[in-house]
Amino acid sequence: MNVRQIALRSSLSASVAGMALLAGGQAFAQTASKTEQTDGLEEIVVSGSRIERAGFDQPTPTTVLGADEIQRSARLNLQQSLNDLPQMRNSVSPNQSIGNTSAGTAPIEFRGLGIDRTLTLLNGRRFIGDNNLNFVPSNLVERVEMVTGGASAAWGSGAVAGVANIMLNKDLEGVTVSAQTGRSSRSDGERHAFDGSFGTHFAGGAGHFMIGAEYVNDKGIGVSGRRDRPWYGADLVMVDQDAAGNPVFELQPNVANLAPLTYGGTILSGVLAGQVFDPDGSVRPGEASDFPNLYNTLIVGSPLERLSSYARVSYDIADNTTVWADVVYGRTDVDQLFVPELTLLAFPVSATNPFLSPAIQQQLADAGEDVFLMGRFSRDALFLRFDAVRETKEAAIGIEGNFAAGWKYDAHFSHGELDDRQRLHNAMITGNFLRAIDAVEVGGQIVCSVNADADPTNDDPACAAFNPFGEGNFSPAARAYVSGTQMSNVVRKLDSGAFRVQGDPLQLWAGPLAIAFGAEWRREEQTEDIGALDAADAFSTPVVSNTPLEGSFNVKEGFFEALAPLVDNDALELHWNGAARYSDYSLSGGIWSWKLGGTARLYKDVLFRVTRSRDIRAPNISDLFAVNTINVRPVDDNDREGRNHPGYDPNPSPVILSGGNRNLVPEIARSWTGGVTFSPSFLSGFNFSVDYFDIEIANAITVPDVADVTAACAAGDAGACSSVIRDETGTITRISIISQNIASFETSGFDFEATYRLPVVSGSLSFRALATYVDELIFNLGTNVRNTAGSVGDPVPAGLPKWRGTLSAAYQTDALTVDARIRYVGGGDFNKAQNIVNPRISARTYVDLGADFTIFDNYTLFGRVSNLFDEAPPLITTTYSPHYDVVGRYYTVGLRASF
Repeated sequence: MNVRQIALRSSLSASVAGMALLAGGQAFAQTASKTEQTDGLEEIVVSGSRIERAGFDQPTPTTVLGADEIQRSARLNLQQSLNDLPQMRNSVSPNQSIGNTSAGTAPIEFRGLGIDRTLTLLNGRRFIGDNNLNFVPSNLVERVEMVTGGASAAWGSGAVAGVANIMLNKDLEGVTVSAQTGRSSRSDGERHAFDGSFGTHFAGGAGHFMIGAEYVNDKGIGVSGRRDRPWYGADLVMVDQDAAGNPVFELQPNVANLAPLTYGGTILSGVLAGQVFDPDGSVRPGEASDFPNLYNTLIVGSPLERLSSYARVSYDIADNTTVWADVVYGRTDVDQLFVPELTLLAFPVSATNPFLSPAIQQQLADAGEDVFLMGRFSRDALFLRFDAVRETKEAAIGIEGNFAAGWKYDAHFSHGELDDRQRLHNAMITGNFLRAIDAVEVGGQIVCSVNADADPTNDDPACAAFNPFGEGNFSPAARAYVSGTQMSNVVRKLDSGAFRVQGDPLQLWAGPLAIAFGAEWRREEQTEDIGALDAADAFSTPVVSNTPLEGSFNVKEGFFEALAPLVDNDALELHWNGAARYSDYSLSGGIWSWKLGGTARLYKDVLFRVTRSRDIRAPNISDLFAVNTINVRPVDDNDREGRNHPGYDPNPSPVILSGGNRNLVPEIARSWTGGVTFSPSFLSGFNFSVDYFDIEIANAITVPDVADVTAACAAGDAGACSSVIRDETGTITRISIISQNIASFETSGFDFEATYRLPVVSGSLSFRALATYVDELIFNLGTNVRNTAGSVGDPVPAGLPKWRGTLSAAYQTDALTVDARIRYVGGGDFNKAQNIVNPRISARTYVDLGADFTIFDNYTLFGRVSNLFDEAPPLITTTYSPHYDVVGRYYTVGLRASF
């Protein structure tokens, strides 16, 4: 393979990155190099450009993660391997997707700007997985190339924060199988994984076939896992007021945040107010130990069973033309406890309800009470269970080759479908529950009062009286009557086609002018079927919309890119790069994105680079047509004026419903990146880079935070007020928020990388350091401006630590690899937006160790310990921390065989 076949590198040279990948799998990036070193290396296509060409280092920073480094991480999936990088925010994981419908998905998120602003590609093309890396078999991944800056001109919508191009090994030879198992030091979190691959050439080498699959069964961590993890169950407790009368909070462990509710029921009004029901139906005064913490009823980690597979066949029909076809199949299955029913926590009960003991009925009668208010946290009959099966199927065909000297082309078409079948069991049917607790005694039998009425038209033959007094006292028939299953069957489709032409039309004074141009087209569609009860809006907590979703859009695009060498001598190499793309969306019209950049290399060792880009993110199917989703977490109520009821809670944990908006338009980002790479010729194997980034997003599509909605309501926004539901005390119980073009976001900071590789006795020693400093991460929603850089508490929806970094070292021989990694996560404030007396969170440092032993040439035993010293995270008030390890020390062992 000659020099011209080595693809363009995005900020560093393919030669150094390629040699690192080939010579041990360490993923080195951000490294300058000499182009003469590239001879003989395999082709590397990096995502920052549509022009493939050697001898030019792109101005856009790129990080490459190699196959060996992915394998050594021993993570659940590819997403979790990538989330160890400091540019990422771990926004969704098995330990975070508790009490929301993201369980079973695995997206990645650059810069904390939202998962929809990170574009993921598979072999350089969009895929139906829609940033769900659970569908990508990690055993087939050759490398992942991550452009940590705007790349819309090259790849289109969604690449505002960056693009991750997942490159699979398309030239497999032989058979490889692997098995591994893992569990935490607390004897939970058990996980089993198996994978295999096969590849071979045929027809005298003209054809190639490969197939691979990965199966993972993650048992998750149940509610009992919280007992061994004392950082769960904390809450913010009001302890004082400041001079302005604003509340002052303290972060405290083991707080009961649902008082005065109890599992068996609490009488909230009248002569027996404060009395709680025991399982036998008797009452007694409530004690602190009776009052539950919502989050202590939830699991620690979602269980997941997944299968991902890929097959590809290619054939050289001529010396300069190759045709190919591939197929992707993936499936994820989640079945887990969700949350207890949280909507109808308080309800009126008749004082003559026959399920009450005669003594209680007499006490109420003596007090002249006909009805009382009862509060109940129903973890028994009405604990929701989430069951989701997601299945993806995709096929693609393509052709690539050369049609003239110096000119090449490629084209492809793909069709994919994602079936998303979700069920929410044990959901309360509001009307049925209210009828079932309205019980009377007729002829010695306790029945629903609707069936005791003489008017037969008022009957409900299915109604079974429900006993709410004491935990677990209801009958199976009553439970079946008051609850049902919410159902949603969503089908998403993606049709995508593209072609690209690249060549050198002119010879300039410093080298050839390279250009690339092409066109793309895609259509996205989503449809939905729902259950009859969902359509009737019968559920108390409707996760599924009562209107089936149906929507689609298409986009037609054309792009052009040029690369021009301006100066090329021993003292200075100066290159300019520009790109533009026009996108015509069927719903929002046409829009431009573009990029301008350049590099200057001084005396071969130092490279300066800069890029200015205009990037876009058009509203996707979820933004436009998403059905309601549910989440439960503590929130700030900024509409507190005049709420003087003693039971009012300014920091409740309401049901939060969010959904789509069909009137959205594309958001626009303007990005700057600039930096320098240093690869001294006098220190072979050493590379260092530092890059500044600044991203500003206008007209941003966002779901506003509850605090912003309540602030808007306080400012007189009637639309905001209409989306907030409160109980009789004024406390928020439910809030609806939808996507809107109302925000502007901004983030800036620095990325650092250093690598050093040197030969030692019988092997090699390599080091890699990555770090990111976030100076600001600003979210401006019009009514509220927040800088969440340095806000690292778990309730902050988009906070980031100021500093995050990793330092890894590996010693490698033919038979042994020993590696160590230090992960640093900076500290900060729990939440800078709140007045907390103990707000500071200290930094955490995690140590991971691993070893691989090769025996009999074909077999490799490996073992990993993650979080060796069992470093505990900060106190957690919700379900998860996106920044710190919440599981603790974790062990993995396995065996890999290659033939």
